[in-house]
Amino acid sequence: MAIRFVSLIFLILSFATPSLAQSDPKPLIDQLSDANFQQAEELIAQIAATGDARVVPALEAFAEGDLYARKSDDAVFMTKPAGSKLELLDPLTGESAGEVAKSAVSKVKVNNNLRRAIRAALGGLTLMSPNPKARLQAANTMLAAPSEDNLELIETALAKETDGEVRARMEEARAVSLLTSGRSIEEKREAIERIRNYGGRDAIGVLRGAYGSVDASLQPDIDKAIGAIESEIALWDMAQNVWYGLSLGSVLLLAAIGLAITFGVMGIINMAHGEMVMLGAYSTFVVQDIIRSSAPQLFDWSLAIALPVAFLVTAAAGLAIERGVIRFLYGRPLETLLATWGISLILQQAIRSIFGPTNQEVGNPSWMSGSFPLGGMTVTWNRMWIIIFSLSIFVALLVLMKKSSFGLQMRAVTQNRRMASSMGIRTPWVDAFTFALGSGIAGIAGVALSQIDNVSPNLGQSYIIDSFMVVVFGGVGNLWGTLVGALSLGVLNKFLEPWAGAVLGKILVLVLIILFIQKRPRGLFALKGRAVEA
Repeated sequence: MAIRFVSLIFLILSFATPSLAQSDPKPLIDQLSDANFQQAEELIAQIAATGDARVVPALEAFAEGDLYARKSDDAVFMTKPAGSKLELLDPLTGESAGEVAKSAVSKVKVNNNLRRAIRAALGGLTLMSPNPKARLQAANTMLAAPSEDNLELIETALAKETDGEVRARMEEARAVSLLTSGRSIEEKREAIERIRNYGGRDAIGVLRGAYGSVDASLQPDIDKAIGAIESEIALWDMAQNVWYGLSLGSVLLLAAIGLAITFGVMGIINMAHGEMVMLGAYSTFVVQDIIRSSAPQLFDWSLAIALPVAFLVTAAAGLAIERGVIRFLYGRPLETLLATWGISLILQQAIRSIFGPTNQEVGNPSWMSGSFPLGGMTVTWNRMWIIIFSLSIFVALLVLMKKSSFGLQMRAVTQNRRMASSMGIRTPWVDAFTFALGSGIAGIAGVALSQIDNVSPNLGQSYIIDSFMVVVFGGVGNLWGTLVGALSLGVLNKFLEPWAGAVLGKILVLVLIILFIQKRPRGLFALKGRAVEA
């Protein structure tokens, strides 16, 4: 405690007298060369009292045992190996001061008491740092490891803090440290309230850890605070599940929206739809592989480049499948199902032969990496961008269906194919380009899914069944039904999984859909038209 008191005195002096805070710490560092352990503790306090952030590397090197004194003049340096010699580094600037033989220097000795004093000094220095980020990091460190020994340092720093975010974090660190101190009951009661406002599971741990050591009159306050925090955490956990459900629903929407078009307009049960998703993902892999080898500076643009490539590749594949196979099987759904299933096996084997059976590496651009906190939940950037992307695709398709002549022809064929044909609409080409459009959208879905799933020949098989469930549940051929169905099933899955498990949760969802279809065979949003209602 003596060294803490000395440190505190010097810290206060450093705030009160700027001239002292700006004194040169180099002579004090050099005095460590021949100081005993007690003298070294006093020197550490004086070095910290200068308030000079340049001493931090030297103190860290001292704690690690990497501080050496040159025997010729007792000057102290940091060092790093240089072959059979040591390179001397200035303790303040880190600049090289030449190389010497190992016998020309002696290590400045350190023990556990000195290491504790160094940690205290470093904490005080970072709390006084002119850099707000450094002060925030110091406050976070003290918040994670509350100690009565830190209380005076935090309160001293708080008296001078002007940054709002740093000040709030320091006050939280003060509260958790105050709870373990010998301060008055009223101060501790205020600290409990602040910790309750701080919230989170760490706050519960702090309160429970202090429960047995505080005055009995404070225990009801702690119980009340823990209850309030747990209720808040439960609400945020529910919000997190909703977010996970929406992100899963957006993935299902991307995978199902192309199927909704082909299934709704053409009545084709396309079992190769998942392979269109897989081809889109492999298109992304190929684009990124070319960019890595030819223009790595464009990597952050790789997804933007991959989107049109994946659309064109899968749309062309879809057009070839429709013109080569499916157009001969209209009106025979079972044969269509078997034919497209065979095509899916051919495409999977072709990809295995070209790229191999193992997963391929598809990287995340920097703007899709990481996460950020939102209240008591965590939001990952890749999931957020996929939600935005899937909704953008939905809006674009909606505009295409409602505002373009091609969309008008698609809707006409959907509602009454014979009447549309008699009005001069070339229904075979509407079917062909509709299938190509649905396949192209599946390829775009593959670009997005490559950011959150393994890119392998089996990628599409993970989504084909869920896609059919979304389409049937929402209403065959209805985009709004696909949107509502995908998001509803995604949220339902995420709430059932913690209770029933992943496999049983999917089974329950399937059972619920079957029961729903018994009541509404055409789904949530049934299409209208003479042919549909016949």
